[in-house]
Amino acid sequence: MPKILLIEDEAAIRRVLIKILTEENNSYEVEEAADGLEGIEKIKDQDYDLILCDIKMPKMDGVEVLEAVKKVKPEVPVVMISGHGDLDTAVNTMRMGAFDYISKPPDLNRLLNTVRNALDRKELVVENTRLKKKVGKNFEMIGESDAISRIKDIIEKVAPTDARVLITGPNGTGKELVAHWLHQKSDRSGGPMIEVNCAAIPSELIESELFGHVKGAFTSANKDRAGKFEAANGGTIFLDEVGDMSLSAQAKVLRALQESKISRVGSDKDIKVDVRVIAATNKDLKKEIEEKKFREDLYHRLAVILIKVPALNDRREDIPLLVKFFAEKISEEQGVNPKTFTDDALKLLKEYNWTGNIRELRNVVERLIILGGSEVTEEDVRLFASK
Repeated sequence: MPKILLIEDEAAIRRVLIKILTEENNSYEVEEAADGLEGIEKIKDQDYDLILCDIKMPKMDGVEVLEAVKKVKPEVPVVMISGHGDLDTAVNTMRMGAFDYISKPPDLNRLLNTVRNALDRKELVVENTRLKKKVGKNFEMIGESDAISRIKDIIEKVAPTDARVLITGPNGTGKELVAHWLHQKSDRSGGPMIEVNCAAIPSELIESELFGHVKGAFTSANKDRAGKFEAANGGTIFLDEVGDMSLSAQAKVLRALQESKISRVGSDKDIKVDVRVIAATNKDLKKEIEEKKFREDLYHRLAVILIKVPALNDRREDIPLLVKFFAEKISEEQGVNPKTFTDDALKLLKEYNWTGNIRELRNVVERLIILGGSEVTEEDVRLFASK
């Protein structure tokens, strides 16, 4: 049953709008508030599917209500109700995130169409959130060791903020999982998560990849092209292996962080970007700074929050949980019957030297699922998990 909150200081208009809405659809549950302050208190205490809000009201006007709603319940669509002299303000509220506006006296068809469309939008947002939580399982962090528990605690505290995060740790430890968790638990989860592997892009192309270019900027630039920072606008950009970035690209990234502006290669025009930056590296950046390979000022901009992901050898107690998780996932992917691992098999896997970390463990589990018996034994591990 759709639940609608009507915030309007004129009692006569409230009565008319409630009558129109409930006669249109008797499943609509319409509550009312006589001013913005009363409306915000209701919004904090209850969940609504739609808010209809007048612009000019005592105590707290509609613009202030909209700003507050976007902070406490950003998923709820807000339709502004504007008097004749409020049209410019109404249009401005659209830029602030209002779903739509309707003028007084309301046109019946426009009002009902707007309400229907807004409720459909809310339903889509809720479904999208549900799907995002489902997709999020692909990036689940498995483990109950002290080190992993600390990382999960840091993520819970840091994710809702826009603080920049630098994730360090050896290859294959799951640094990208930390980045995805930070994004998915943030207020930016509805925006894009753009990944850039700085080590995989030639140094002469990294600036174009990150910031885009204009036609003619270099030989193969036959048209204008947006970069990753523009693509991540409103969301998160993940700079993986940031320690491999060229010094000239580092200077541009520093400017982007300082001024929230970028410029495409070959252009003098500034482009505003609203991007949260998460970076990761397997290098010792303090040593890279000493060797003049990494900018110290950029390091301090990136490392507001430091998260160190441990090597698998330092969290061996998590190996049985990881094996179980990978075994179930791989069995499903490969279309084979799920397999269990004997205690002796798990004990042996815990004793291995996992130089390739979680990535190597996953490969070994996949090999054992495909080649091992119906129950993976210590003998299977000795046969098929050898380096």
